[in-house]
Amino acid sequence: MTSAQLDKMRLELRRGVLVLAVLASLKQPHYGYSLRKQLQDGGIDIDEGTLYPLVRRLAEQALLNSEWRQGEGRERRYYQLSELGAQLLDQLTEEWQQLNSALGSLLGSALQEIK
Repeated sequence: MTSAQLDKMRLELRRGVLVLAVLASLKQPHYGYSLRKQLQDGGIDIDEGTLYPLVRRLAEQALLNSEWRQGEGRERRYYQLSELGAQLLDQLTEEWQQLNSALGSLLGSALQEIK
């Protein structure tokens, strides 16, 4: 497998996970940079070109509330999970845990067969 193929597969794997990570991170209000920093501190590296369109899309879908606030001398748009977003986060978290458990079993079996 080439490096380009691996990168493409990694991107596919991360795409859905990023939505879950952003929703989980926005239980508290954040503006773009602080959200990106929180995600990075949690081990999820996401570039601005991916994060900002994702956050705007989630806000347009009424999953996030947003408001302009004055902070450190300038206005920033803060985002926070809406009630609808919190409901979706609960459902996606449950789905993630079920998938993760099933995948863990499959991967464990596959590793046993390889050895």
